[in-house]
Amino acid sequence: MRHWEGRSGFSVSLLLRASSWVIPEAGTGLGLTPSLPRSLLSACDLLAGGMWRLRRAAVACEVCQSLVKHSSGIKGSLPLQKLHLVSRSIYLHHPTLKLQRPQFRTSFQQFSSLTNLPLHKLKLSPIKYGYQPRRNFWPARLAARLLKLRYLVLGSAVGGGYTAKKTFDQWKDMIPDLSDYKWIVPDIVWEIDEYVDFEKIRKALPNSEDLAKLAPDFDKIVESLSLLKDFFTTGSSGETAFRATDRGSESDKHYRKVSDKEKIDQLQEELLHTQLKYQRILERLEKENKELRKLVLQKDDKGIHHRKLKKSLIDMYSEVLDVLSDYDASYNTQDHLPRVVVVGDQSAGKTSVLEMIAQARIFPRGSGEMMTRSPVKVTLSEGPHHVALFKDSSREFDLTKEEDLAALRHEIELRMRKNVKEGCTVSPETISLNVKGPGLQRMVLVDLPGVINTVTSGMAPDTKETIFSISKAYMQNPNAIILCIQDGSVDAERSIVTDLVSQMDPHGKRTIFVLTKVDLAEKNVASPSRIQQIIEGKLFPMKALGYFAVVTGKGNSSESIEAIREYEEEFFENSKLLKTSMLKAHQVTTRNLSLAVSDCFWKMVRESVEQQADSFKATRFNLETEWKNNYPRLRELDRNELFEKAKNEILDEVISLSQVTPKHWEEILQQSLWERVSTHVIENIYLPAAQTMNSGTFNTTVDIKLKQWTDKQLPNKAVEVAWETLQEEFSRFMTEPKGKEHDDIFDKLKEAVKEESIKRHKWNDFAEDSLRVIQHNALEDRSISDKQQWDAAIYFMEEALQARLKDTENAIENMVGPDWKKRWLYWKNRTQEQCVHNETKNELEKMLKCNEEHPAYLASDEITTVRKNLESRGVEVDPSLIKDTWHQVYRRHFLRTALNHCNLCRRGFYYYQRHFVDSELECNDVVLFWRIQRMLAITANTLRQQLTNTEVRRLEKNVKEVLEDFAEDSEKKVKLLTGKRVQLAEDLKKVREIQEKLDAFIEALHQEK
Repeated sequence: MRHWEGRSGFSVSLLLRASSWVIPEAGTGLGLTPSLPRSLLSACDLLAGGMWRLRRAAVACEVCQSLVKHSSGIKGSLPLQKLHLVSRSIYLHHPTLKLQRPQFRTSFQQFSSLTNLPLHKLKLSPIKYGYQPRRNFWPARLAARLLKLRYLVLGSAVGGGYTAKKTFDQWKDMIPDLSDYKWIVPDIVWEIDEYVDFEKIRKALPNSEDLAKLAPDFDKIVESLSLLKDFFTTGSSGETAFRATDRGSESDKHYRKVSDKEKIDQLQEELLHTQLKYQRILERLEKENKELRKLVLQKDDKGIHHRKLKKSLIDMYSEVLDVLSDYDASYNTQDHLPRVVVVGDQSAGKTSVLEMIAQARIFPRGSGEMMTRSPVKVTLSEGPHHVALFKDSSREFDLTKEEDLAALRHEIELRMRKNVKEGCTVSPETISLNVKGPGLQRMVLVDLPGVINTVTSGMAPDTKETIFSISKAYMQNPNAIILCIQDGSVDAERSIVTDLVSQMDPHGKRTIFVLTKVDLAEKNVASPSRIQQIIEGKLFPMKALGYFAVVTGKGNSSESIEAIREYEEEFFENSKLLKTSMLKAHQVTTRNLSLAVSDCFWKMVRESVEQQADSFKATRFNLETEWKNNYPRLRELDRNELFEKAKNEILDEVISLSQVTPKHWEEILQQSLWERVSTHVIENIYLPAAQTMNSGTFNTTVDIKLKQWTDKQLPNKAVEVAWETLQEEFSRFMTEPKGKEHDDIFDKLKEAVKEESIKRHKWNDFAEDSLRVIQHNALEDRSISDKQQWDAAIYFMEEALQARLKDTENAIENMVGPDWKKRWLYWKNRTQEQCVHNETKNELEKMLKCNEEHPAYLASDEITTVRKNLESRGVEVDPSLIKDTWHQVYRRHFLRTALNHCNLCRRGFYYYQRHFVDSELECNDVVLFWRIQRMLAITANTLRQQLTNTEVRRLEKNVKEVLEDFAEDSEKKVKLLTGKRVQLAEDLKKVREIQEKLDAFIEALHQEK
């Protein structure tokens, strides 16, 4: 029976669930996917009798409920409220489940779906089980289900997506339409896929597996970081151990507590220390550089022995020409040594021919522009490496590298522009260049500026004449080989250089004619026989030793020498000129030209070098004879040697400044300083203070004026006096005659060194501050310690007042004219103005005799009285004249009174020492002059110490720097060391050097033979 009840309950529940799924489908048409198996649904269909509707389903449910009345369940401990709706129905009605059935109110809703309600309310018989029925509040359940998190997220996502799309559309509308600007982008960008094979690029790139191998192992990195994190975040014991090993943790914490301002100050201090350190290093390096430069300049240092290297024959000959270039820049008839002179019209191809001979593009080039602005002497010699170097430089340019070739061309252009003076276009100064390389013919060539016919804008007006004079100077040498370059692509009638060459070498004994650009000439010239006439010497009005035709390229400056040589050989192999025998094989190509020029050059050298050596021997003999006759007791010193001698004398004279005695320094300093400040002391300090009526006012006035004077003027005046004294002593030692040994040839140099050293010297900036303190302390002291100082002060005061009194009497004498004695003895008379001054003086002296205590200024009534008295005697006088006369008269009266008072104070030291108050012997003026005298002595002593300890050494340093600068400036030495003796010694030195080099060259030439 229990078994059946369980089965019946389970079956009924299944039927009810099936009916609940069928009802919505029949009533509403909302098909929901059932969660029960299809077998159960088919069972429900069979039980309902096919296509049941809502009413029949309700009747079936009611039958099921009646069946459930008699069923009983088993008690259990699982609460029913926590189960699913389907499970709840199974647990309530299945007889085998051991669940306790709770009391609840029965309703149809607990056996049906919550989401699908029946269309009609069914009246079911209540089930009397004793349970509380459940309240059917379906809107709340529906809201709870609709308000779940997934629906909120989904709704927010939909709304946010719509808002983002709307915002994106707004931004898109704000962006301007760039389709109108597609023309800016080149068409090749749009067609790049036609020119670039992206598939090949993609295959060339590494695949992801290769990149993964190259990428770091992030798993290991994460593992290492986690281990490191665990290490620092371990427990307290590990943390304690870590802290125990870190002894500086407390200091690190303290450093982190430092404020930002202190950190900034610390960094600034470190930066300052670093700057000072590097500044000291820089100063040390500059000093070492200067010392090394001095060693280089001392060429006659006997301690330096250079190892003699064996030089080639052409290098020895080139050195001779370099010395000759320095000896006689004008290349007059004294220089007859052979050299190959390359001349031609502008852009005729001179430089190209020279480059083909040198086998390197070494010269700057320009199409139609003048590039050769000064002569370039190129010495060609054979060597293992193809290099070039300048005479005055040790840098070697590798001619096989394009970078060195460009640097060489740039350096030649810079040297040319440097040689050209301001306002000129060309220069006669020569640039010396040595080129060595395998297969080069040994010779010396000189590339000259191209001859022009018209001076264009931007050129100096005398450019044409200057080029002609330079060319003539080189071609006048009877042993010079003239390499005449003629452009074959232009008409022969336009040639300028051929006339010049025919004038210099009318017989053609040393001229080689070269026709360039033959390839263009063959194309452009209508008659090939014209080229034959040129090569045979029948067209141009000139004669030559040989005629050559060459091709120096296609006009492209970037062509290499090898390419030009191949093109030249290929052209002449296929040329009709050779095939028709218009040109001979030995007359073409630059190789044959260089061989012929080299043979001619060495032939000329062997024929003329010994003759030139003999001429220089004769020149040397003449110069030595002239020296012996004019300067028999003097050694032959050239300009550099004379400068070194003068340098030593000047340094000796500077050293003699340190031998001046301290007493002499202090005497001249004290005397010069008093001469500079005496007027201010007497006129602005003593005389105004002496007009006061008592000693207190006198001392107050003196102290105030001395303080103002010390603060503003006195230290500066003292430094000026010391600097002038140093200059005077330095000039005295520099210009003091040394007797018979004095050489006046150094006078201009010494004067220039003295002026430049004084100009560079500046007194120490801190001298005035220290002097101000010392002078202020000296003037504050009023205590005269002994009678000797008292007498010295009185003597000093008397001298100062006597000098002022003498000046005043001279001024009065000039004002009133000579007295009666001079008028009788020297027959001198007074002028009308002097007579008026004399009458006025006499009247004012009468007034002073009546009142010897008269103040310094005249009252207006006194001026009127004097004028009336003079008018009564028939003398018309102006009030200003009375005042001027009164100034001198009263000044003389005051100085005489002060001298008398000074004489009385000779016995006043006792009263001064005992501080007696005696109105007749108030010697405050003596104390004032003692203070001034003591200040002068202390200032002179301080300045003397500064002079001997600091300034003399600084002046000596300045003199050395000036001499070093003069030693580097050859023009300055030529300007300051002049005279016949200097020039004769220079010529003698150069001629000896030339002769020695020529003798060595001739000896090597004979050995080569």
